Amino acid sequence: MDIKVLSKAELPSGFVYPDSFLKVIRLDLTNLEPWYIMTRTEAQMRIKGMQIRYPQSGLIPFARRGDNDDVACFQMDKGEEIQIIHDFASVGYEQRKTYATFWDWYRDAMEEMIQFE
Repeated sequence: MDIKVLSKAELPSGFVYPDSFLKVIRLDLTNLEPWYIMTRTEAQMRIKGMQIRYPQSGLIPFARRGDNDDVACFQMDKGEEIQIIHDFASVGYEQRKTYATFWDWYRDAMEEMIQFE
């Protein structure tokens, strides 16, 4: 199994993953089809691409939908708030939804998993 978190050196300076996210990783509760927590390799590629596409955003991607280009991201200086970004959309049109906390996003992702089939 690939590690699912970026190292401190790979993360933007000052960003720390929330404990709630790390708990989900530790318990390996990472496949919520259609959502899944990205592997470290996937997250490395996605963060580099998003820094090019949305350079002012401070996005730290951690999960994506397998059936479209939606990506769940932490955002620098926003604490545990989650942004759903439709990656590759034009700047200004990329934001889909916001969640106050990681657990709010996770609950919604679980509900989508139940309804997905």
